[in-house]
Amino acid sequence: MNVLAIGCHPDDLEIGCGGTLAKLADQGHTIFMAHVANGDKGHKVIKPKELKDIREKEAISSGQLIGAKVFNLNIPDLFVKSDNDHIIFELTDIIRKTKPDFIITHPPEDYMKDHMEVSKAVFDASFAATIPHYETSYPAYEKIVPIYYMDTLAGINFSPTEYVDITNYIDIKIKMNNCHQSQIKWLKEHDGIDFLDFVSTVSKFRGIQSGVEYAEGFTQCQAWPRMLTERLLP
Repeated sequence: MNVLAIGCHPDDLEIGCGGTLAKLADQGHTIFMAHVANGDKGHKVIKPKELKDIREKEAISSGQLIGAKVFNLNIPDLFVKSDNDHIIFELTDIIRKTKPDFIITHPPEDYMKDHMEVSKAVFDASFAATIPHYETSYPAYEKIVPIYYMDTLAGINFSPTEYVDITNYIDIKIKMNNCHQSQIKWLKEHDGIDFLDFVSTVSKFRGIQSGVEYAEGFTQCQAWPRMLTERLLP
């Protein structure tokens, strides 16, 4: 299968579904990771222009750990709008290029607007990708793709309906997150947050819920014709 994960900022996918992506890659599936925002405002000291370049390199390094192809739409933080024609165009083009069997993205409700706007944009673009007369660099992709929503940050107000056992992939999930040193070091030094422990703890909690050591939780987009009788998550 082709699996397309679309997150808002570099590191969002590693936090929410890094273990699942690693597991899918290990099973031989082709993984694509797309970031809509460039993360340029995710630091109090490093200036946006420098930070966006750092975070792009971090995202590529993380993706390389599981052999994923990484895309970056390079939208500045806080400028992510689901009604932005450019964003819809670029996401549509990526969907057509990668031809995913399913998409993983943010849930419609999360802790910040950029995440929620990405969720809406992915829903719209995945439909637009099927419209032949909506022209991008690639021809229309006839499949209206199933969407799975990954966990919110800290799992707040998110009740998974599907779980993926990532017990054998928690180490690579942490390594992927650790590639994002601009965020890890800053949160540790200036906010006292051990973010790698944070990520591990949420995965441990989802594992407790589902009867394994570590897990990631998901819900499926409930919209016709995206419903399935088969399980696509590993």
